[in-house]
Amino acid sequence: MKLNCDDYTLSFKEGGMEVRNNDRLLYSNKRPMFVTVKTAFAVSEFYDHAYSDISASEDKIIAEGTLTVPSGSAFSFTDVFEVSGAGFKISRNVKVLKAGDDLGFSTKFSLTMAESDDVHDYNCFAPGVWYKQNEFAPVSAMGKDLDNEYFWRMETGYALPLFAMQNISSGETAALSRWEADATLPSMDIVRSENIADPKCTVGAIGMSKPESKTLNYMYYGFAVRKEHDTKIEGLSIDYVYPGSDGQMPGQRSYGGLDYNRRSKTFQRVNHPVEVGFEQHYAVAIHLGKYKDFQPMMRDVWRTTYARLRDKLFVVDNERHFHNGMNILNRFTRKYGDSYGLPFACQLPGMDISSVSFQFGFVGQQPGIGYQLLRYGDKMNVPEAFEKGVKVIDFWVRTAMTESGLPQMCYNPNINGFEPYPHYIRMLADGIEAILDAYVYMRRKGDELSDWLGFCRRTADWLVSVQNEDGSFYRAYNADSSIRMDSKSNTPSVIRFLVQFYLVTGDERYKTTATKAGEWSYDNNYRNLEYRGGTCDNLDIQDKEAGIYALFGFLALYDLTGKQKWLEGAIGAANYTETWTYAWTFPVRTLWPKHPFNKFRISGQSIITIGGGADVYMAACSYTYYRLYVITGDEHYLDFAEFIHKNTRQSTDADGSIGYVMPGLGHESGNFTSQTLQSHYHWLPWCTYVEVDPSSRLYDTFGVYEIADAQKLHPEERAKRNRIYDSFGRGVQGI
Repeated sequence: MKLNCDDYTLSFKEGGMEVRNNDRLLYSNKRPMFVTVKTAFAVSEFYDHAYSDISASEDKIIAEGTLTVPSGSAFSFTDVFEVSGAGFKISRNVKVLKAGDDLGFSTKFSLTMAESDDVHDYNCFAPGVWYKQNEFAPVSAMGKDLDNEYFWRMETGYALPLFAMQNISSGETAALSRWEADATLPSMDIVRSENIADPKCTVGAIGMSKPESKTLNYMYYGFAVRKEHDTKIEGLSIDYVYPGSDGQMPGQRSYGGLDYNRRSKTFQRVNHPVEVGFEQHYAVAIHLGKYKDFQPMMRDVWRTTYARLRDKLFVVDNERHFHNGMNILNRFTRKYGDSYGLPFACQLPGMDISSVSFQFGFVGQQPGIGYQLLRYGDKMNVPEAFEKGVKVIDFWVRTAMTESGLPQMCYNPNINGFEPYPHYIRMLADGIEAILDAYVYMRRKGDELSDWLGFCRRTADWLVSVQNEDGSFYRAYNADSSIRMDSKSNTPSVIRFLVQFYLVTGDERYKTTATKAGEWSYDNNYRNLEYRGGTCDNLDIQDKEAGIYALFGFLALYDLTGKQKWLEGAIGAANYTETWTYAWTFPVRTLWPKHPFNKFRISGQSIITIGGGADVYMAACSYTYYRLYVITGDEHYLDFAEFIHKNTRQSTDADGSIGYVMPGLGHESGNFTSQTLQSHYHWLPWCTYVEVDPSSRLYDTFGVYEIADAQKLHPEERAKRNRIYDSFGRGVQGI
């Protein structure tokens, strides 16, 4: 019996299964029924068995059998296979028939890799968690140590519940994903620890494994308890484990004062109870394909899973949301001594100010907020907002420049001076772009602010002077231009500013510098997938924001030149960056009576750094993805643009019903992979800025606040408006 999908055939033989491509064996499982039991000794032993009965019914194949473990516990399996899309759907039911003295169990669906059992022969993709061989991940990340046996992660840690393995030599790819976004809350009175049983857990884990024929459990201080058993291991496999486990992860070097000097790891398992009548129900998708490289595989597998699991669009009035955001920025911008700005952090729900400090970009976004305030105040006739915006920009222009031409990054009004914060090239880009935007806006009004232009010119000249021969910039500098962090991966951050300053001044040096930076970024960020170090308070590790700024930079070069190379880079960065966004949803518990996740969903949030928490920063990209759609005609970018233009609002008091002191407020970030939100429960200025900024640009370009309304424009009119650089420097150049 067999099922066919394109060039792939799923067949059954001697109680096992095989997947072939034109008779070439790619994947197999001789004993598909697999159970791990938590024994009476609280260690995990695993057993497997072939199906005993396989039958066909219409377009489906039904495989069944019973697996009995040495303790006497017995489990019946019923697996239903069918063709679906670019692969197969497997629906599984497991029922406990007999209960020995085992304390818990989990089951696994897996496919063994026939081409190679060496993990180094595969590039892997798990959205927001694993890219290629995770060479740019922190030491604490899954996949960083490829000598482990278990590479499993709870699927709530993935932006989509998806794991793919691509054989580097052949390009053949197998991807496993959860079939449906139907997870429920686990037991709320259980603390997840090393090896628990939770009958309510409906979340699986996805990844790969190559275990030894031994048990593996870690004591609290990291000692591995191992006992050999008879279950034969076929090799390296891609796995869906239910309920889930977080596989081998680096642990603490020592526990308190315990002098344990061996290599320490953890392995956190969740089990279901071994109770007669207890049943598991879950379904997975197998996506199969052959790709010439990692990036087309990543794009295809992501989009296929996205189309099936993408959450519904959040209902929000984006015009109202924009005005709410500007009201927040206007209210909390004020004079502090001789300076103007917004607090660094305020606690929710009442906006209790906990810290006052101004950052040039990143989490502070002070000049960016200044630009938005002066623009809003002028267009909406709100003199207070206009005056505050002008004074914010004036403050930075007046105080932040150094002798080298590199502006200071972080001002603290309590000390009437700047903090010793590194001069991150990414933070520089945020602030200097905004000051240039403010200059251009005021110049078009007929108000020539030469100090603002001069500030931008000194910064642009500094960038020209410090650019490396290969076109790159370093991640961070000291005020005297000496190198503080020598990674080059943030080079794309300043491309858009250099392009736009060229448009304002007509000086070819800035265009040349931007182009050289683009060449380095194309070869390294785009082609090598070296998107790392984009967040200024994290290590130089793979992250989302490095991808965002590469997208901004490549698109700016394309807007300027029309060269397809830069559009290719922009598309590559866009395809990578969106994979950090929670496109699916699952329920999350919060610890506060006033929080949006008590009412709304988590979709639209996005993972910050590899395997880390999530925030709302993808909101900054809705305008850019829509512009990319207008350029390419790719309907997926239209869908994704609208998704992040709406669903990112779910972490805010979007409709005023949550009980925050002002509508539109939202929290900075959090981690909800355990389905209990862990968060500082505070607001930082960037949270509102990244939502108002793309809305203001959407309005300035297309005259609307909703992407659906922009779609009502005639395609020729949209394309004409989308050529934003046709008029960017008009009336300004030569000043």
